[in-house]
Amino acid sequence: MKNPLPLARMLAAAMTAAGLLTATGHAQNAPGAPLPDLATLRTALTLTEAQAGQIAPLLDAQARAAAAFAAAQTQASAALTAASTNISALLNDTQRPQFAALGARGGRGGGGGRGGGGGAPTLGPDDVQSVPPAPEGYNVARADIPHGKLEKVTYDAAAVESGLKRWMEVYTPPGYSKDQKYPVLFLLHGIGGNEKSEWNTFVPNNKGSQGLAAVILDNLLADKKIGPMIVVFPNGNVTRPGAAAGNGGGRGGPGGGGGGDATQISGDGWGKDFETDLLKDMIPFMEANYSVRTDREHRAIAGLSMGGGQALSFGLANLDTFAYVGGFSSAPNTRVPEQLVPDPEKATKLLKLLWISGGAKDGLLTYSSRTHLYLKEHKVPHVYNVDPGAHDFDTWNNNLYLMAQRLFR
Repeated sequence: MKNPLPLARMLAAAMTAAGLLTATGHAQNAPGAPLPDLATLRTALTLTEAQAGQIAPLLDAQARAAAAFAAAQTQASAALTAASTNISALLNDTQRPQFAALGARGGRGGGGGRGGGGGAPTLGPDDVQSVPPAPEGYNVARADIPHGKLEKVTYDAAAVESGLKRWMEVYTPPGYSKDQKYPVLFLLHGIGGNEKSEWNTFVPNNKGSQGLAAVILDNLLADKKIGPMIVVFPNGNVTRPGAAAGNGGGRGGPGGGGGGDATQISGDGWGKDFETDLLKDMIPFMEANYSVRTDREHRAIAGLSMGGGQALSFGLANLDTFAYVGGFSSAPNTRVPEQLVPDPEKATKLLKLLWISGGAKDGLLTYSSRTHLYLKEHKVPHVYNVDPGAHDFDTWNNNLYLMAQRLFR
């Protein structure tokens, strides 16, 4: 492409005139959000084909840079939240509120949760809480009910690399029996966690600040709001021996990269290697070692933040494997809607449930809202639920509680 600078200036001036940029040159989007897509610019600016061809790589480069920046913000915020949560757990009941008053993050409803790549987004008319929230106490452990079992298992990730050993945690419901076949939910963590440290981190006297998946599932089963299911908590970052340390709490994984695929913004470990491991190692392991149903109608995938991006991107790309897909506060590794659902008619036919959610105070909400708007335009049935919170476990625990009740119906 020859001399892109004049074209970029022309684009900025035209976008300002069209109301897509502010007078200071900032996108009329949430902080950290990508510029409008090419289809929007075509319509708003009446681009010629030649202009569209030159603008496309500029938008692609901007999107990759914005995604990498937002991912770095999310990682830093996750580390801050983890430190705050762990400190809070060490304090007594008098010290804990004093610590929270100093601006510590990570407590229930405190300080904006885990950030989310910028300030609060500009909300649209569809960005509302469309599903009534979970009742008080939904995530509080109850001693008078049966409890499922949570265990760490090691498996061979031979599809990724011969001899590679990986691990995950598996929740089996109370009364689990090999005489019964169970549906399976794969529940993915974010960039700051791993298979254990997010969805199943219980911090006494700090309810809601971290994941309480097993507690929520036990309570739903006891209240007969869901049927028995197995839940798999994978490690979302696949690292081959000798690979460079990566982002977050997984087994490393090279950073950067992308090559036009948002799932690769943090490297192969969070991207194509994880997808390979999920489809060719984890699912076969579960079918060989647990009493699970093996058809797509009894298999679901969901996740939070980085895991939400993985769940949407890899779940929707493999509708022959997953009939239920959910993304909670999905991160910049979420593919653009046209890549997520290239065939709306097929998705409509095959999906049993598509759940998109986020927080109204989450700067990353744009990745969920753009997906919703595309699905709405193409008439793909889905749930779009925006809680009042931020990029935090108040939002994620609540949406797990709500989505779980619609699985395997």
